[in-house]
Parts: sequence; C-alpha cells; structure tokens
Amino acid sequence: MLNIEQHHEHRHKPTLRVHLAVSDSEVLSAQKLRWRVFADEMGARLNSATPGIDRDLFDAFCKHLIVRDEANGRIVGTYRILTPEAAREVGAYYTDSEFDLIRLQHLRPQLVEVGRSCIDPEYRGSAAVIALLWSGLANFMQTHGYEYLMGCASIGMADGGHNAVAIYDRMAQHLCPPEYRVFPRTPLPLDHITPAAEVDVPPLIKGYLRAGAWVCGEPAWDPDFNTADLPLLMPMSRISTRYARHFVPGGELQAA
Repeated sequence: MLNIEQHHEHRHKPTLRVHLAVSDSEVLSAQKLRWRVFADEMGARLNSATPGIDRDLFDAFCKHLIVRDEANGRIVGTYRILTPEAAREVGAYYTDSEFDLIRLQHLRPQLVEVGRSCIDPEYRGSAAVIALLWSGLANFMQTHGYEYLMGCASIGMADGGHNAVAIYDRMAQHLCPPEYRVFPRTPLPLDHITPAAEVDVPPLIKGYLRAGAWVCGEPAWDPDFNTADLPLLMPMSRISTRYARHFVPGGELQAA
C-alpha cells in the first residue's frame, strides 16, 4: 500500500493523503467522483449500469489511486491503474479500444496503463492534488519495477476540436521514435479542422511532456466523452533526476 502524507493550504487547511484504495467503499467514492466530473460536468455518455457511478469492465481489474482530504473524509482526486498482469487477465488495455498498439507489443510485460484521472472542482485551484497523484504513480512504478507508463490525455472538444488540432500541431518535438507509433481506430480529422489561433494546453499534458513523455501518434476521437485523446508513453528512464522531485514532493512513503 502506498501512503504519502502532506499538509497543503486550502480553505480549511486540509491534510491530503494519497494511497491505493483498500476497500469497496473507497473505490465507490472514486467512481462517484468520476461520474460527477465526466458525466455531470463534461457531459460524457458513460456506459455504466448504475447512474451516478462511473464503472466499466476494467474497474474490477484496476488498482485505484485516490487522494483523500482527511479534514472531511472526502476523496478529491483519483487515477486508476491497470498493471500488465491485470491487462492479461482482462484481455486488453482500455487504450486498445482507441488505438492499434501493435508496435508496443514487446513492451506489454512492463507496460502500466493509467486513466480516468480527475480532480474535484473545488480542489483544482492548487497543484497539490495532481502532485500527490503523480507521487503515487511514480512510487507505484518504482516499487513494482515497471518500466513504462501509458495513457490517453484527453482534450475537450466543446470548441469543435480546434484547440485539439492546434495542440497536436505543436507536438513535433515530443513525438516518439517510429517504432513506438500507435494508430487511432477513430482518427480525429486533422485535415478538416482549422487549428485554434490561441492554444490552450491542459496542465496534465504539459506535465507529462515536461517529465519526458512521448506523444505516440495522432489523437483519437472519443465520441462518448467528446474528447480528442492523445496517446502518451512515459519510459521511466526518461524522467530526469531534476524533474523526478516533482513526482515525489516529500512526506513519508510506505510500500507493502
């Protein structure tokens, strides 16, 4: 179990703690947070049997990383983690549904997938929650010896995709070597959307790229979430010593 404790200033001076969910109730709280963010706030059409709870077939196979505000017992951030062993058990990664990953086949024994990242709207004014989530991810990778982190970074398309195209147009220096290229199953029609004049890159994508992540190809269009999903691959060996400190901002770590 990961357990990193830190104090951060907020409206009521909360104590924020990141750890892997250890009970069904914690997983349920994370799934309810995901519904509020993705369905209620973003308007996503979630394929869930229970309204108010974002749950799909991958959830039972995933580990759920959560940030809890101990001042009020509230879960305010989450990521779900699918290990290579669990991906073999379920039969695929979630990313397989959006991209052809044939060129990453040889990485699968060391490939961890992360997704469903979200933060409670009231806690987005500070970088504390995302910093703790990244701390938890980095420590999970280090503790278990996995070498590659994979995920899709979503870009909202409420503007018709103009910002998404503009972002991808600026990704040339971050593209992966050709042997790691993946291919969208439902490509975003880049040639038919005019790039936005002003680019608004989501903070999560900025963070990944600064840490050394590669963009592995063109974005896919996810019609249910109405997002352009950018495929990212983070070889842990590419994270510089200087930037690694941003992943582990301090506090006590216990791994078991």
